[in-house]
Amino acid sequence: MKAAFFALALLIPAAALASEIGPEALDSLPPADVVVLGEVHDNPAHHQNQARAVAAVQPKALVFEMLTPDQASRARPEIMADAKALEAALGWEGTGWPDFAMYAPIFAAAPAARVHGAAVPRESLMGADPETLARRLLGDPARYGLDQPLPQAEQRAAEAEQKAAHCNALPDDILPRMVAIQRLRDAALAHAAANALAETGGPVVVITGSGHARTDRGMPVNLRAALPDIRILSVGQIEGEAGDEPFDLWIATPPIDRPDPCAGFAAGG
Repeated sequence: MKAAFFALALLIPAAALASEIGPEALDSLPPADVVVLGEVHDNPAHHQNQARAVAAVQPKALVFEMLTPDQASRARPEIMADAKALEAALGWEGTGWPDFAMYAPIFAAAPAARVHGAAVPRESLMGADPETLARRLLGDPARYGLDQPLPQAEQRAAEAEQKAAHCNALPDDILPRMVAIQRLRDAALAHAAANALAETGGPVVVITGSGHARTDRGMPVNLRAALPDIRILSVGQIEGEAGDEPFDLWIATPPIDRPDPCAGFAAGG
């Protein structure tokens, strides 16, 4: 049954409402049990849009890709709107994520929401077998479809994306592991969202990179494998001109000015 579902989830196109929207549409999103809000992590406009959507949805729970469960447990209601106190409590500085000032309005937009963390700690991934780690973190990886391999075409596409994301600097034999780690992170997000929904009854909002928000092979696929009857809405955010995007709804914004992340590789650094 899992294999049939997983193949079907990859073949069905994004929901019938799939279309590009403007930020004003975030004030009245279609109802859903879980709303996945994608981002380009360092784009301030994307976080502004997420805060706008959260203010409209007023979720019972917020799930963050950026937080471990331990960090999330420190987000107490009385400090959700206090950016400095919350940043300190979460231990945000030094984590490698962009400036907390961009994320603070998301927390403040739903101060009564319970905060859940879905981050897979980097140190856990060092040298770890993704399958073993999945069993430890998820209990039953098959619940989220991880017992099924990606179809060959999807696997090739996912490996190509990982190679491009790492400036084409990774040897090909490492790419299957990188895809397995990406799938584990997707499943961890789905696991956290499922727990948050069970705990609060929803709605739940998930804050994550747009790569994880994809409806073709991102966390919505894993979440639907676990909870096939719930309503999931994926809102992706991209930079530049939009095409046929793998989200239910998407917003395209101008790219921000940033250094070339691959310049060091090109220079041999």
